[in-house]
Amino acid sequence: MKLTIHSGKKVRIEMIPLIDCMFLLLVFFVYAMLSMAVHRGIPVSLPVSSSAKTDKHLRISVTVQPSGDIYVDNKKVSLDSLSSVLSVTSKNKAETSILLFADRTISYQHLYRVLDQIRASGLETVSLQAETDHQ
Repeated sequence: MKLTIHSGKKVRIEMIPLIDCMFLLLVFFVYAMLSMAVHRGIPVSLPVSSSAKTDKHLRISVTVQPSGDIYVDNKKVSLDSLSSVLSVTSKNKAETSILLFADRTISYQHLYRVLDQIRASGLETVSLQAETDHQ
């Protein structure tokens, strides 16, 4: 008597679940990078605006705290050295813009001193940041 023995199907790795996992990881990292770009500034109490929009193209973050302390990308600098620090920081970048996070309690004059130092560094594009008004 002749017996036929069927060997089972070849084992193979299913690609569709692996592709799904890769897309899920890709989406997770894209959203993580977008949220990290917005939170590079030092936490301050920003002014409120009904038409404020979040700028996702962060280049250099300048933060002015209520005490008058100035930070460039989380590094504390003095008002006098702000222009030179920004010049050095923007030297390696083709398109450089500034995101200015200024506390709502700082004086108008101090804000203009910071803006003057930014202009003295040769940077022209400054985006004042504000919180959206949720009324």
